[in-house]
Amino acid sequence: MSARVPDPHLSAWRAVLETHASVVARIEAALAEADLPPLAWYDVLWALRRAPGRRVRMAELAGSLTLSRGGLTKLADRLEAAGLLRREPTEDDGRGLYAALTEAGEEMLRRMWPVYSRVLRETFVQAISVDEAAVIAAGLDRAKAAASARPRRSGRTKGAAVRRRQRRTPYERP
Repeated sequence: MSARVPDPHLSAWRAVLETHASVVARIEAALAEADLPPLAWYDVLWALRRAPGRRVRMAELAGSLTLSRGGLTKLADRLEAAGLLRREPTEDDGRGLYAALTEAGEEMLRRMWPVYSRVLRETFVQAISVDEAAVIAAGLDRAKAAASARPRRSGRTKGAAVRRRQRRTPYERP
């Protein structure tokens, strides 16, 4: 298998990363200018808002936001101190906790969304047609599914690889 990534794919990957970084920076600046919390707060609050019962297990929330459990715990501490979420014990597990959205958290989402959506309209919506957005979303959904799938094994064992290396002469390429 070749290690080469085709130029169009590499360009697309770079565009995704650079666009994400640029748009997020603009959103963060706009939120700060409006004296609102950072985008990470919005992401957590929105995940709670769309969850059944407006609450979700902390471990599940961390996974859905691509945060470590420790990172989410620190962020949840700040959100709880601000009164935007509360932690509730789970009924079936004495160690588990739910994060639940409070009324103040709901209100914060309503305050943050106009700023967030304005930047998205200025940067993303104006630059990309509806048809282009659909193609981009479909392609990124397939890439996400591929990234989420378990890696395929070659069928070779570690022992077989060692034996092949041992049989090689010093002049053979690996």
